[in-house]
Amino acid sequence: MAKALMFMGTGSDVGKSLMVAGLCRALANRGHKVAPFKPQNMSNNAAVTADGGEIGRAQALQARASRREPITAMNPVLLKPELETGSQVVVRGQRMASMTARTYWNERGKLLPEVIGAFRELAADVDFIIVEGAGSASEVNLRRNDIANFGFAQAADIPVVLVGDIHRGGVIASVVGTFAVVALADAKRIRASLINKFQGDPSLFADGIAFLAQKTGVPCFGPVPWFTDAGKLPAEDVLALADYASNKSGAFTIAVPQLPRIANFDDLDPLRAEPGVNLVLVAPGQAIPRNTDLIILPGSKATRSDLAALRANGWDIDIIAHHRAGDKIIGICGGYQMLGRSIADPDGIEGTPGTTEGLGLLDVETVLSPVKQLRIERAIHLGSGTAIAGYHMHMGVTQGPDIARPFAQVAGVNEGAVSADGRVQGTYLHGLFAADDFRRAVLGNVASPDFAYEASIDTTLDALAAHLEHHIDIDALLGLAEPVRLD
Repeated sequence: MAKALMFMGTGSDVGKSLMVAGLCRALANRGHKVAPFKPQNMSNNAAVTADGGEIGRAQALQARASRREPITAMNPVLLKPELETGSQVVVRGQRMASMTARTYWNERGKLLPEVIGAFRELAADVDFIIVEGAGSASEVNLRRNDIANFGFAQAADIPVVLVGDIHRGGVIASVVGTFAVVALADAKRIRASLINKFQGDPSLFADGIAFLAQKTGVPCFGPVPWFTDAGKLPAEDVLALADYASNKSGAFTIAVPQLPRIANFDDLDPLRAEPGVNLVLVAPGQAIPRNTDLIILPGSKATRSDLAALRANGWDIDIIAHHRAGDKIIGICGGYQMLGRSIADPDGIEGTPGTTEGLGLLDVETVLSPVKQLRIERAIHLGSGTAIAGYHMHMGVTQGPDIARPFAQVAGVNEGAVSADGRVQGTYLHGLFAADDFRRAVLGNVASPDFAYEASIDTTLDALAAHLEHHIDIDALLGLAEPVRLD
């Protein structure tokens, strides 16, 4: 019978996703069948699953840590922000609707049976399920109809470990405060606390561990020191962009405009990891650097809106000037659509119906449609003959003369477009730069011949598992897990 343990945080970005990934890899290394689960996630960094849907990128990484194929049951509800007060709601991997935050808050309770069903589906095939909560466990104003934190934990009848981030400061107050503000029934479900992201001499926090255990009545694990290689793993959401450091000494500069609704920015991770690349994420209000060798327009969850933001920042002028200087541009998904002559949204998929003029660097036009393309793909980049293992995740059809010069072929079918001068390329393929040979073809002599991106991910996951094994009594922690009710 599967056992489950849920990790909730005292706040967002306390390291829950990384903790779950590390524990999943540690359990897999011990020979256990394990699966990750997150009832509800909010992120525009998503991944296509083996069963033809989409889930949060963090859950896909956790599945990899578990040495399992990602499936939609691992993240049954995914919210993809489109506007300041609304999101696309994805249920079991498929777009259900776009809702305002208040509408979703009122309706989300109806999704609990779907969430519980997905959880039990996973439990039928594993020894352990490691569950990740969302945001802060102490958001009592959002407790009604909750399916992400205590609402799920109560419905599934599983124990909770509360994770605090000592790097932020005030971790003792945040842990004790969570016990104080949540409902008594919810507080009783917390079986332990865990202190994460510690830096310095851990013996200095010994009294803190004892105080937390005495004050909360449950054991406190840790402190877990800061995992220095965390940045080598794909990030969960845009919170990571604040620390998306580039290699300033790189000989090859790639500039990426930071669009307000940037999506699937983990496409850039392999480039950021290349020793010879200086990846610059251009913040709003900043100009694209003049010494840029390549501009990449990334994916977007709101393409027309982000194109308007691109123009408001003057990046369109920088991009046109970059092209006139003879330099190269690659557009991925929404970025590909922006490079064309127009983007039409007759059904109001992304907001108000209408048509937006594109940058005109590719002779193509896009019409958005409600049917989302979700497929894992294997392709051949026609310019270099190299293989790409990626995925499609987009809503829209792009047509025009430049598709006669395709970017790639997928199962013999042309994909993407290339300009007549060959300097502007567009594709709907995500994950393309993870392919080492393709990345080397783009970067030329700048690319390291010894750097294998996918292998580096597994090496880092193993290092993370070893890190947790060294600093936590994992046997005692997993001893808190309880059998999953399948009725």
